[in-house]
Amino acid sequence: MSPSIEDEIKQRLFHSEHQRLVINLLFTAHWMEFRHGRLLRPFGLTPPQFNLLRILRGQQPVPATIALLTERMIDKSSNTSRLVDKLEKKRLVKRTICPQNRRAVDVVITAAGLALLKKLDQAILEDEARFHALPAAEARRVSDFLDRLRDCIPPGEPAERRAP
Repeated sequence: MSPSIEDEIKQRLFHSEHQRLVINLLFTAHWMEFRHGRLLRPFGLTPPQFNLLRILRGQQPVPATIALLTERMIDKSSNTSRLVDKLEKKRLVKRTICPQNRRAVDVVITAAGLALLKKLDQAILEDEARFHALPAAEARRVSDFLDRLRDCIPPGEPAERRAP
C-alpha cells in the first residue's frame, strides 16, 4: 500500500479533513504529472505537447484553431501557440492560414505526429494498466467524485472568494 499523505509530506496534523483533501489532491496531481512526464521524456514530448497531439489526432481530418486547442487542453494555462511552435519545429504538426478567416491559423497533426502517437499508445496503455488494480466501479466513483469536487467552485470565480 502507498504511504499516506501524512507520510509523504511528513505532516501529521491538518486544520480539517477538507485541507487534507486539497493537499492530497495537489500532491497526487503533481505525482501523476511527474510520472506522465517521465513516460513521455524518451519520446521528446512534454505532457502538454502530448495532450495537444492527442487533441489533433482526435480532431483529424478537421483542422483545429489555436482557440479550440486551448479550450480542450487539460492544462488551461499552457501557452498553446508556443506549444504549436515547438511541435511544428519537430515536424509533428503543421500550421496553415485558415481559408475562411485569414487572421486565423489552422493546425493539423502530421504523419510524423501520428506515427509518434502510435508508438506512444502502447506505453500509455501499459502505464494506465497499473491502475487496473483499482476496480472499475471504484475508478468510476473517484472520477465522479472529482467531477463533483469541481462543481464546488464555479468557473471564473476569483481565487480569493474560493477560500473557506
